[in-house]
Amino acid sequence: MDHAVTPPAPSPANPPAGVSAASSAAPSAGSRRAARKPARRISTGIPGLDDILCGGLTAERVYLVEGSPGSGKTTLGLQFLLDGVARGEPGLYVTLSETADELDAVAESHGWSIDAIDIFELASDEVLDPDAQQSVLHPAEVELGETTRGVMEHVDRARPVRVVFDSLSELRLLAQNPLRYRRQILALKQFFAARACTVLLLDDKTNQADQHLHSIAHGVISLEQIAQEFGKERRRVNILKLRGVKYRGGYHDYALETGGLRMFPRLVSAEHATFLTPVARSTGNAGLDELLGGGLVAGTNTLIVGPSGVGKTSVTVRCMLAALERGEKAAFYLFDEGMGTFFARSQSLGMDLHPYLDSGQLAVRHVDPAELSPGEFAQMLRDAVESDGVAFIVIDSLNAYMQAMPGEQYLTLQMHELLAYLNQKGVTTALVLGEHGTVGQEQRDVDLSYLSDSTVLLRFFEAGGKLRRAITVIKSRTADHAQTIHEMLLQSHGIEIGAPLLGFEGILTGLPSYRGDTKMMVSADNAAR
Repeated sequence: MDHAVTPPAPSPANPPAGVSAASSAAPSAGSRRAARKPARRISTGIPGLDDILCGGLTAERVYLVEGSPGSGKTTLGLQFLLDGVARGEPGLYVTLSETADELDAVAESHGWSIDAIDIFELASDEVLDPDAQQSVLHPAEVELGETTRGVMEHVDRARPVRVVFDSLSELRLLAQNPLRYRRQILALKQFFAARACTVLLLDDKTNQADQHLHSIAHGVISLEQIAQEFGKERRRVNILKLRGVKYRGGYHDYALETGGLRMFPRLVSAEHATFLTPVARSTGNAGLDELLGGGLVAGTNTLIVGPSGVGKTSVTVRCMLAALERGEKAAFYLFDEGMGTFFARSQSLGMDLHPYLDSGQLAVRHVDPAELSPGEFAQMLRDAVESDGVAFIVIDSLNAYMQAMPGEQYLTLQMHELLAYLNQKGVTTALVLGEHGTVGQEQRDVDLSYLSDSTVLLRFFEAGGKLRRAITVIKSRTADHAQTIHEMLLQSHGIEIGAPLLGFEGILTGLPSYRGDTKMMVSADNAAR
């Protein structure tokens, strides 16, 4: 009688026929994690980009840097490799489109030397040699294989730690087939991973519909260049993808300058939250202090509103001068007025700023909104506060600053973050906002009164056949301010604020009329004559 023989159950000791013991037991997730080296972060060579990436790139990964021609991809790649050279990490630049001389010219324009970078140039004279051409096989099959083989052989010889591959558009043209192209990129990714290289793949976005690279790359950095109707072009960066780590999303402005890329991380005020005790500080003018309920409070912002020529800048200079006299550092950002006119007019009102300018306690910068991005301006203020210790900032005026923004909605969001940041840093901020029109109902380009902690309103009015100025405080979140309207004089010895003008009507409508019996102020300069 035959008896069936039951084979022993498969086990690591007795695997099924044709299956090895090693392959029958797949490694567990725990064993894979134990075998993996701890991830480390490396710098890109651009401090602002490292900030956006929250520490830099994860080493030994492949990243895609995409952008239209002129957006700064080559410059970014060179900065990445030069940073590696400074840290003792060999770098390799693989160029399929530019020549080594062209790369050296780019580096020279930034004041760099790339002698320590290994440049592998595939666009050589041999490619153009007619004797080297063949017609038996499809060119894509031969040229693509020869290109990738040449790169791999050079990497094995040079053993770089950082690699820049420029550009993938040439490789895409050689492949002529999406499947072949994707397989080639995967093969390169595995090749570089096995050799512990950190790789930047540069792509000029000639094929907008191609998303193969986004799924393959460990991270995607998108560079954009936007032409304006007038003024300098704007550039911005967006991190579309970064596996396994946190990063700052959204768009961030950057500039391509002599010396490389400078990136300006989008300001997030919540990252700088602190608690400050409000302390009122004098403006240097007793009448103005009384109007404000004691002066300007550190860590708050004050909006000074009025038509052109009413004295908005003069009031802010008076407040800033008091801060300088206390020993604080100040920065004045002038958008509208020329530097010469600004200093001459301030001096004519008895407010000489030159001693503080010469000592470095005051910084006055004329800003051209057509040449400056909002992100760069925000970074300028951050550097003044965090690096220079500035405690008093004036922005004159918001009307010109608004021209640097693409729309009112973005100006409001930008100013909200900027003012919240300055408040949390304990900075006293004065904002000047001009209104259109001298008489009648004034118009404003944008209403930021709800963002301000205090609002000072200045107006022209007519009395006794003369054009006069009125000042009042219509809002204060930190003090019990005066509710009265006062006349204001600009004189050679400074600003003078008179007694309350009882009997004033219509000042908020833009058509004020005075029906009271308070005597008008007389200029001391006129009285002296």
